[in-house]
Amino acid sequence: GMGVLRITEAEIVQYRDVRFVDRADGSLNVTDVNGALVSVVEPGQGGFIRGVMRGRARERRLDGQGAELPFRIARHADGRITLEDLATGVRVVLNSFGPTNAEAFARLLPR
Repeated sequence: GMGVLRITEAEIVQYRDVRFVDRADGSLNVTDVNGALVSVVEPGQGGFIRGVMRGRARERRLDGQGAELPFRIARHADGRITLEDLATGVRVVLNSFGPTNAEAFARLLPR
């Protein structure tokens, strides 16, 4: 086991599965899996969310995946906020980008 890093995964205490849909006016709709509107990211706003989701969309295209499966935003018992691509299995720890950026996604969790 030398050279192997093992991280214990903290329990998920809150999550929401969402889809991000570009609109013709440049805004970004965030909907839950039932199609209910969670949030609208207006043009010129939400730069971190837009950047992360652009990267995830590119990864999906390269992996031959479509937009059918949602993304899971989760809050863990240890305070971490993660974004998991349920199509590719890739999980991003959003706290790595600073508290303000993690909070941008945390605001999309259920109240």
